[in-house]
Amino acid sequence: MEKIIDLTIKPVSISKKSIWTGRIISTIVVLFMLFDSITKLLMLDAVVEGTTQIGYPVDVIWIIGLILLVCTLTYINPRTSILGAILLTGYLGGAVASNLRITAPLFSHILAPVYIGILAWSGLYLRNKHLRLLFPLLKRKGK
Repeated sequence: MEKIIDLTIKPVSISKKSIWTGRIISTIVVLFMLFDSITKLLMLDAVVEGTTQIGYPVDVIWIIGLILLVCTLTYINPRTSILGAILLTGYLGGAVASNLRITAPLFSHILAPVYIGILAWSGLYLRNKHLRLLFPLLKRKGK
């Protein structure tokens, strides 16, 4: 006898606690990313020094800041938040690759963007029913 798995998509309801937890996590991510992009746009000395140590020329720092700002604003808008999370993931992947290239410290430089990416997606998942429909957490029957 063949066992049939029920993959019917059921309407997703999100608790207020989950929505607020997702909003708080997303706000932390947004504040961090806005701070990072604004410091790049303002060309603060510490940012210029850190970015040039990674190997980027000074004249691209404001472009990196502008790209990050656009990605972050896309993430903030509820209608484009999933696209924003995808764009932020790409940006953060570039940060990981840049730091790996210069063999930066693992926990402070390389994994920090990974943690931010996990937080960005977690916050979005907790507050977005469309993302939950796209990636449902499956439960086994009887458990």
